[in-house]
Amino acid sequence: MSDSLYHQSTAETAARRKQLAPHTHEAFEAFSRAVFADGALPEQTKQLIAVAVAHTTQCPYCIQGHTKLAHRKGATDEQIMEAIWVAAEMRAGGAYAHSTIALDTLAELS
Repeated sequence: MSDSLYHQSTAETAARRKQLAPHTHEAFEAFSRAVFADGALPEQTKQLIAVAVAHTTQCPYCIQGHTKLAHRKGATDEQIMEAIWVAAEMRAGGAYAHSTIALDTLAELS
């Protein structure tokens, strides 16, 4: 992510974020651990969901981090790419579904 709007995350940045709001930072980390822990869904599946959501929200930090974590949890390259395709379809599907609003508006204008 060099030469980009998105600066590389560093240990100093993480420490500063924690220093500025330590209780919130600790609560967020505990929440994250709880969310990604094995439960009704295994952690690998949760990381694949996170990869898809990261692509939908287009967060480069999340894309990079959750791709690494999904891989570390045993997700294959093919599984990760399928998760990305699910995100692409859902994002495109949202535009398709919301076309109802434009069509209703056009109908009112007629």
